[in-house]
Amino acid sequence: MNIEALISKAAGEAVKALYGMDAMEKMLQLQKTRSEFEGNLTLVVFPFVKAAKKSPEQTAREIGDYLVQNCSAVEKFNVVKGFLNLSIGDGAWVELLSAIDADDNFGLKQATADSPLVMIEYSSPNTNKPLHLGHVRNNLLGWSLAQIMEANGNKVVKTNIVNDRGIHICKSMLAWLKYGNGETPETSGKKGDHLIGDYYVAFDKHYREEIKELVAQGMDEEQAKQEAPLIKEAHEMLVKWEQNDPEVRTLWEKMNNWVYAGFDETYKKLGVSFDKIYYESQTYLKGKAKVEEGLAKGLFERHKDNSVWADLTNEGLDKKLLLRSDGTSVYMTQDIGTAEMRFQDYPIDKMIYVVGNEQNYHFQVLSILLDRLGFKWGKELVHFSYGMVELPNGKMKSREGTVVDADDLMQLMVDDALKTSLELGKFADMTDEERNEIARIVGMGALKYFILKVDARKNMLFNPEESIDFNGNTGPFIQYTYARIRSILRKAEGLSSSTSLTSMTSLNEKEVELIQKMNEFGAAVEQAGKDYSPSGIANYCYELTKVFNQFYHDYSILNEPDEQKKLFRLVLAKNVAKIIKNGMGLLGIEVPERM
Repeated sequence: MNIEALISKAAGEAVKALYGMDAMEKMLQLQKTRSEFEGNLTLVVFPFVKAAKKSPEQTAREIGDYLVQNCSAVEKFNVVKGFLNLSIGDGAWVELLSAIDADDNFGLKQATADSPLVMIEYSSPNTNKPLHLGHVRNNLLGWSLAQIMEANGNKVVKTNIVNDRGIHICKSMLAWLKYGNGETPETSGKKGDHLIGDYYVAFDKHYREEIKELVAQGMDEEQAKQEAPLIKEAHEMLVKWEQNDPEVRTLWEKMNNWVYAGFDETYKKLGVSFDKIYYESQTYLKGKAKVEEGLAKGLFERHKDNSVWADLTNEGLDKKLLLRSDGTSVYMTQDIGTAEMRFQDYPIDKMIYVVGNEQNYHFQVLSILLDRLGFKWGKELVHFSYGMVELPNGKMKSREGTVVDADDLMQLMVDDALKTSLELGKFADMTDEERNEIARIVGMGALKYFILKVDARKNMLFNPEESIDFNGNTGPFIQYTYARIRSILRKAEGLSSSTSLTSMTSLNEKEVELIQKMNEFGAAVEQAGKDYSPSGIANYCYELTKVFNQFYHDYSILNEPDEQKKLFRLVLAKNVAKIIKNGMGLLGIEVPERM
């Protein structure tokens, strides 16, 4: 039992013994004592004042006296109004460090056979362009969220839904047919997703020229957008695709496979993966069938033009189109079809969609529709809504080719990490292979941490230069601290470790602060799971790193003359490194053994 649980239990017994009150668990919450007061943990006593029939100060003193006499962890106390500040004895902190040291997975829960199954959908790319900076934030949030939910004892399935059909896909296909001259990833030396993205940009360029020409001939711009030969051809191609035209389908499969090979490379570099990938080309017909089924049950309504709608006015929303008059599906229908397939594949207890905040309304509607259609998790589905990523020079547009490509960004980060590390002299006595591997770990760590430390709901400005800094709230700062600890531990190899931790009788203030901060890891993981918040883990890792560096600045480890203290501090450092590694692992960030 950790210190908080021990004291909380003892405080409950105190209230019962002193005032005959059965205190609920939520009334016995402990918090870290504010830095201006003496003590480690604070109990708020206001909930017990009524039962005590005494002033808050007197109530706090009585509970404090009881705890000093009956709880081995509490050494002394002081009272500030209705706040009982408890000082924990050194023996309890040493015992706590022993418990942390004995548990390689300290702070992380393991799933059991009865654990709920959480499905997390993230990435959701289109097969007409490569992944860009916005996808990077999506993938990193999704992957991290999956690790956090798993660390909270859930079973987790990571899924991706690929938007592999539709007019935008046909645009790339048509442009390749017209302007590609049979170009392939092999002949061009380009990744498949980049090659196809180039043709999406090419389509837009030629399409704009056609619109401009029609407008010059006197046509209204809106009409020109509809009448331009290219867009008409793209729509014809989409109809052929829907009709299973063998030529169009063969081209579609060939070009999509180029894109998937490119995506796989990017995902691997990014360090993310999926347990199951779904494709909209396989789900949209399921969605249509599910909507027809709902129509037959009276859940939806068919209008005179043959379109199918869901009336959500009773829920304070509007009417939502589910099938167009020509019978074709919309995004909502596809999401219903994907849900149906997933529900058949897995016994889902909770579904989390990692999708940008521009889709907030979509998921509000989807939740109601899935609930109506009988999906048990429909009403409680979670839309993990995140903000957009912008760059110092503004927003990105795919069709104009102004996006920040994910592959280019990752390479830039690794190159910057290599350059910065060389300038700081951190790569002395290393082989080129070691330097490149550490640059990869540091560059990717900088990218991931910079994105994940920001509250996901907020829009963010990504600045590559700031993210590589080896000081401040950055990935490299935390990674460097981990590497420093590992270096200390390597130098200490061979030292006698016969001294028992429990023989330590007195700790300094910084050692206590460090153990207390380590002990908060489990609570940080739990809170991050409740809030769906990778940023909570990032901020915890930074706080722990800061506390360790303050300790290391004030107290030596290897040069400590007292052998007992030296060995104690080595155990302390080893467990800080363990928690940093596990915490950063929840963010998908590797930590190097040396830097």
